[in-house]
Amino acid sequence: MTWLGAAVTSIPTEPTQQALGYPSLFLLVLIGALVPVVPTGVLVSSAAVVAMHQTLPFSLLMVFATASLAAFCGDMTLYWLGRRGVGSKNGSRWLEVIRSRAPEDRLEQAQEKLADHDVAVLVLSRLVPAGRIPVMLACLLAEWPSRRFARGNLPACVAWAVTYQLIGILSGSLFSEPWEGVAAAITLTVLVSAAPSVWRRLRGPAKA
Repeated sequence: MTWLGAAVTSIPTEPTQQALGYPSLFLLVLIGALVPVVPTGVLVSSAAVVAMHQTLPFSLLMVFATASLAAFCGDMTLYWLGRRGVGSKNGSRWLEVIRSRAPEDRLEQAQEKLADHDVAVLVLSRLVPAGRIPVMLACLLAEWPSRRFARGNLPACVAWAVTYQLIGILSGSLFSEPWEGVAAAITLTVLVSAAPSVWRRLRGPAKA
């Protein structure tokens, strides 16, 4: 039984887990904001499940603060890189990356909504799957200064972090084991992300 005892004692303590977990969460969400293929919502929901099963205080608050700050920093960095491309005669690689992730129909919708609702569209864009990049590109093409974009992006990142953390809290409250809650959080996050595209396919093309 010595191997079992060694395995148990080798499990990192909660302070050690948090010391490693929060920087990792920040870095992964930051990368996900810059490269929109990383499932950042899954990361936040899973981190919330783990935080629910920890005894240290303020674990959920730390997950929220880490996720929202990382998302905001990532968005602002990507917007800054995009603005450099808009202001350059030859464009930039990052601007092309943003354009490649924003289909023409979604960009047109984002531009129309941005003209009608201004900053409020940014908050909704973070909550709608695949809605963030078209709205960001619309802001770039409208030549919004970074400060104006930041005013709308900050509440957007906060709302996004709250939404996915609530998914994690709901999943974690249903199961006693952390891994079960994480599995449920991943499933719920995937369903939430896929629901709008499935609905559009079922509804079919919009009638003129």
